[in-house]
Amino acid sequence: MLTILGFAMIATFLVLIMLKKMSPIAALVLVPALFCVCVGKGAKLGDYVIDGVTSLAPTAAMLMFAIVYFGVMIDVGLFDPVVRGILRFCKADPLRIVVGTAVLAAIVSLDGDGSTTFMITVSAMYPLYKRLKMSLVVMTGVAAMANGVMNTLPWGGPTARAATALKVDASDIFVPMIPALAVGLAFVLALAFVLGRRERRRLGVLTLDEVLVEETETVLAGAGAGTGNGTTGAGGPASGNGAESTGGPVAGTDVSPGEPAAPVAAAVAVAEDDGLQGLDPDRATLRPRLYWFNALLTVVLLTAMIMEWLPIPVLFLLGAALALTVNFPHMPDQKARIAAHAENVLNVSGMVFAAAVFTGVLQGTGMVDHMAGWLVDNIPAGMGPHMAAVTGVLSIPLTYFMSNDGFYFGVLPVLAEAGHAHGVSSLEIARASIIGQPLHMSSPLVPAVYVLVGMAKVEFGDHTRFVVKWAALTSLVVLGAAVVLGII
Repeated sequence: MLTILGFAMIATFLVLIMLKKMSPIAALVLVPALFCVCVGKGAKLGDYVIDGVTSLAPTAAMLMFAIVYFGVMIDVGLFDPVVRGILRFCKADPLRIVVGTAVLAAIVSLDGDGSTTFMITVSAMYPLYKRLKMSLVVMTGVAAMANGVMNTLPWGGPTARAATALKVDASDIFVPMIPALAVGLAFVLALAFVLGRRERRRLGVLTLDEVLVEETETVLAGAGAGTGNGTTGAGGPASGNGAESTGGPVAGTDVSPGEPAAPVAAAVAVAEDDGLQGLDPDRATLRPRLYWFNALLTVVLLTAMIMEWLPIPVLFLLGAALALTVNFPHMPDQKARIAAHAENVLNVSGMVFAAAVFTGVLQGTGMVDHMAGWLVDNIPAGMGPHMAAVTGVLSIPLTYFMSNDGFYFGVLPVLAEAGHAHGVSSLEIARASIIGQPLHMSSPLVPAVYVLVGMAKVEFGDHTRFVVKWAALTSLVVLGAAVVLGII
């Protein structure tokens, strides 16, 4: 019964948000609360929620101060050179822009933190997508998949969890998987090329004069622009809901399918009603004299995070406080910067704590254990010698519906034991277990995805509807490459 109710709860949540019948926050809270009562454990709902909130509180704190820190770094111009380089490559070509999104997300993912990746990627690429009226879910989907492949780095989390759970060395898991993961990343870039070509077909390649190119190349996302409600301005794609483009005309324009949009107006128009502000090189928040200080501070912060000198929430708390104090020594300026990013902070942290209700009920009622046990028990006996491949397939849905901790510490040891009975090594099982990460990064249980959709102002349901099929296919490509290359 708990197995059925567990799957029903997840399905109900996904249907409600994808059909936009409820907001993600409301669905994350009310759906598990209702199912907790149905299970007959309504009296323990408070305990489950407190347990969930307690486990996710450090993540919420990390996201809050990480948003403030990177928001300040964007305000003061730390990422301007990187953004100018990417945008110079992208120009006004939708194909290059989508490919540039994948490349930027993959590069920034080297720090091992999804939230950081999404904040930098969206801040850099969002203005171009808006001005060219490109589909915003293409941006969020490509960024999530590129980050998902790179999330398998030993310091990214999943590989370390698999190594800990099965008592093997993380490098022995990751290094042999590099060729398969490289194939997965190449597939993401190829997919970005296809999606970009589709956007180019819909919008055309825009031609701007030299002055407008310079103005566009130096634009960064407006401070505190995110509303988190999934809407965009009047010039957004598909009426601003971020939905996947269907090749039809863009709302708010008279452009027919496949016909190039107006070259100059479409590229530089700024929607005033959605809070987007083009920040030019002369914006008041720039601190060019402190550029190298901010660069060094960011390098030290990311190094400390990778080396685990302090807990990540503490590092971002200290980093945000130091960045504000040095760059904006006057109290009114500090308050202004905090206020500028407060809306994003509230939206993301609120979503994380709402997700705590969902995870708390799943784990507290025992639904997640019964679901995992049912899946393992229903593996055909003849598949025993192929448990590595089976683990790779199971990792795709399980890491989407479960937290990484739940999968790697709860389910993976059971799969490993089943593999041992048929002569499959723990290393093969561990390598296969990280294959589902491209889809995992868009799971409603991953706090970083709310940073992505919140800053991009895309509905979570729209992002889910677009990315699930492509991310699952990316994971299958990695699995196929690993099998063909004899890695698992």
